[in-house]
Amino acid sequence: MGKITGFMEIDRQERKYAPAADRVRNYNEFMIPLGDGATKNQAARCMNCGIPYCHTGCPVNNQIPDWNDLVYNDAWEEASRNLHSTNNFPEFTGRVCPAPCESSCTLNIDDNPVAIKTIECAIVDKAWENGWIKPLLAPEKTGKKIAVVGSGPAGLAAAQQLARAGHDVHLFEKNAKAGGLMRYGIPDFKMEKHLIDRRVSQMETEGVTFHYGAHIGVTQDAKQLVDSFDAVLLTGGSEKPRDLPIPGRELSGVHFAMDFLPQQNRRVSKESPLDNRPIQATGKHVVVVGGGDTGSDCIGTSIRQGALSVTQIEIMPAPPEKENKELTWPNWPMKMRTSSSQAEGAIRDFAVATISLEGDGGEVKTLKCARSGPDFKPVPGTEFDLKADLVLLAMGFVHPVQDGMLKNLGLKLDQRGNVDANVKDYKTTIDKVFSAGDMRRGQSLVVWAIREGRQAARAVDEYLMGETTLPR
Repeated sequence: MGKITGFMEIDRQERKYAPAADRVRNYNEFMIPLGDGATKNQAARCMNCGIPYCHTGCPVNNQIPDWNDLVYNDAWEEASRNLHSTNNFPEFTGRVCPAPCESSCTLNIDDNPVAIKTIECAIVDKAWENGWIKPLLAPEKTGKKIAVVGSGPAGLAAAQQLARAGHDVHLFEKNAKAGGLMRYGIPDFKMEKHLIDRRVSQMETEGVTFHYGAHIGVTQDAKQLVDSFDAVLLTGGSEKPRDLPIPGRELSGVHFAMDFLPQQNRRVSKESPLDNRPIQATGKHVVVVGGGDTGSDCIGTSIRQGALSVTQIEIMPAPPEKENKELTWPNWPMKMRTSSSQAEGAIRDFAVATISLEGDGGEVKTLKCARSGPDFKPVPGTEFDLKADLVLLAMGFVHPVQDGMLKNLGLKLDQRGNVDANVKDYKTTIDKVFSAGDMRRGQSLVVWAIREGRQAARAVDEYLMGETTLPR
């Protein structure tokens, strides 16, 4: 694949960021593309492995060596066809996926993996620019009517696949626009939302009907929905946040990340706010509790809003600067990573246990902390205070919201509180009701949601038709 000696002759090159001082002034994407020539050089580094572990490192099983070779040989349109054969939305994953494929790359054994994510994004962006991505209309209709609930990446992928199989697909979304947490959780500076709008237009032409403001189980009866369709696929995501039950939690100025982030995304898109209580970091000392991607998004947003300071704390100890490849490769390693938002000026602290919140006049002012021990409990004698006018809780999500649709339908849940369905047929315990994505597996990556949406679409098609030609 690529150039036989490319990996020996060409160094890894990644997309660069616009300078932090410039990018924090707005909410625009700031990744600078490599350009065709440099991207071809990076594709040339793909070394024709005997066993390309990137295939299994990628949840959607992208045929990475194949499209690297096509890019190297200037066959960009064919590369786009190949890429889309396994991934409905590579412009999403090319921006926000953490790229487990690169950790699995053979060249990562010496820390120089192929820049797979950069090449993927370049292929799909070029395909859009050249008009190669067009709606794929089903040659004939099946007469089957399917409801997909939740328009995040799992729901979008499933709906697109099912429409292309000839079914009449109706996608129900509680918000005013499609995209789920890609639209309302991921900040615009990581992924601009016109990318989602473009795909929605494609899907509408392909026959998907979008129903917005339709909160199934709240504003619309869930059982009635099931009775009205030949099959129902639940892809509502995992939206129940993990709370921080410490003294002072009730103080004003303590919010879940997903109360904070969607507000700014709605401001950027000039969408009406859901309530009149704005959460703003402007002129405040912000503390973000939680060291993952959501916490990082809170950092970047707070800095752009004009926070006085941003501190991110994590209860886990600091991971190693470099992983032991003999133990971890080709799996995703736990190691120190610094996101673009963290690099914009946040203070990061590890092994921090939160003890209590203290305030003045009902508003939070101080977060009392201590070092956390091996049991993650505070170590006596290590207490310290953090100035905090705004505390954002970004400690992950425990399971989908169960009140409403899930309880109304009486669906069986697994031990973690997710919808009980397996990855063979994605069936729930109720006839003709399926589930996929974070609602089934728990909080995860965009790329896992796309994989589950595609696989669930195949299962639904086979259930309805007795056979299927959709890929698994």
